[in-house]
Amino acid sequence: MTAPHPSIGQWYRIGGDELFEVVAVDDDDGTIEMQYFDGTVEEMDVDDWEAAWEDGQLEAAEAPEDWTGSVDVDSGDTDGREETRGDDNDPLGKASLDRS
Repeated sequence: MTAPHPSIGQWYRIGGDELFEVVAVDDDDGTIEMQYFDGTVEEMDVDDWEAAWEDGQLEAAEAPEDWTGSVDVDSGDTDGREETRGDDNDPLGKASLDRS
């Protein structure tokens, strides 16, 4: 079975459990840039891609339900506070500064 051409934004699974998304394809260099669910970015040669597909080590997969695994977001980043930036007439919140 011939390996499919990798598509940017498509998710795949390698080695049976490692989920990744194709984030770039450079046909001139023959490389594929992939980002794993944990955020790690790696590059693979097209020849290696085709060999992994032929060996059954690589398969198409569904995008994860919770895609934040690859994004550096922590629910505790704001310590339960919302950031406020002021209103449309005062976008930096300068009116609330104490000018004494």
